[in-house]
Amino acid sequence: MEAVNIVFVLLIVGFLAVAYTIVRRTRQRRAAWESGLTAQARVVRQWRTTQMVNNVPRTTQWHEYNYTTADGRAVVFKEGGGPHTRAVGDETLVYYTAEDPEHATAVAPQPGKDTASMVFALVLFGAGIVLLIKLIVTGP
Repeated sequence: MEAVNIVFVLLIVGFLAVAYTIVRRTRQRRAAWESGLTAQARVVRQWRTTQMVNNVPRTTQWHEYNYTTADGRAVVFKEGGGPHTRAVGDETLVYYTAEDPEHATAVAPQPGKDTASMVFALVLFGAGIVLLIKLIVTGP
């Protein structure tokens, strides 16, 4: 019984860590979009990662971008979830903040969709946490 509770607590910690990461990245993208700073970036590398989730492959397209900020600083950053049609050598517009140019985004501004996705994920993780706490308190 004690081992099951430890697993549940570890799951809760994992859910909280993922939720924090989602909120942080959403805030970084929103700050980049709202800063008004943009630059032309070049795709210097692209690759795909595949995860098996319930025996279903989940592929994520990754890109590594290289750009120069308005103050002349060279920046390289990686971003997942980009379009499959974007290839090495392609140029695209990136959004960044002066304080944190390494957390730029090549995703076009879509704050409503971004916020809705974040809220949906947080509701899912919140429901999972509530369920796990209930199982810890009442026992499996």
